[in-house]
Amino acid sequence: MERNIGFKERRYIEELRILTKSTALDCVIDDRFDRVIYVIRQGDMGLAIGKKGDNIKRLQNVLGKRIEMVEYAETPEEFITNIFKPAEVVRIERNAENGPLNVYVKLRSDLGIAIGKSGCNIEKARILSRRFFGFEIGEVLLVKEDA
Repeated sequence: MERNIGFKERRYIEELRILTKSTALDCVIDDRFDRVIYVIRQGDMGLAIGKKGDNIKRLQNVLGKRIEMVEYAETPEEFITNIFKPAEVVRIERNAENGPLNVYVKLRSDLGIAIGKSGCNIEKARILSRRFFGFEIGEVLLVKEDA
């Protein structure tokens, strides 16, 4: 897909590798929300985060930006589920052929987590799903369970 990794992103990926001994597959500098989003190789999340989030804190101090990490997954469904963690995604579906994906969560509290402050988590999902799989994210919706 459209993954252009520039000099600054490469530098940030290398900084992550040096500080955490983990591997990032991609790095997005999101100026709108003043953050750096890393896509971490599958299985490296524990290394990347560190004990009690120590590695994230160290990276934030070095880079001077908020750090967010998402574990890569081979399938779009798993990847999108990882993007929205810790919200519990129960279903992902597409209404029309080549239309945007709608993401469904079970609990009202998960809806707030999935959307994020000022929509920052939805924006992260849109950026990453487009970069890795060419999908558009439509809405994040609450599933009404049948009694």
